[in-house]
Amino acid sequence: MVVKVEVFTSPSCPYCPMAIEVVNEVEKDMPGVMEIEKIDIMVDREKAIDYGLMAVPAIALNGVVRFVGAPSKEELAKAIEEEKGK
Repeated sequence: MVVKVEVFTSPSCPYCPMAIEVVNEVEKDMPGVMEIEKIDIMVDREKAIDYGLMAVPAIALNGVVRFVGAPSKEELAKAIEEEKGK
């Protein structure tokens, strides 16, 4: 099962590049498992509102926000493995 990973960011956010980097690193370790969409909340504000996001970075897995803030590589990999198993 492919896990849809949505990364919500903002250009002014100092932590967002770290979240994107973690997602990219996990993708390298788990090829073919993730479908990644990077969403700039300044461009696609509606999606952030739909998810009830109040802060970025945020990461949703299969339509459910799992992280607000940048997770560690290990935390993200574990969450993706859990989603794969559903």
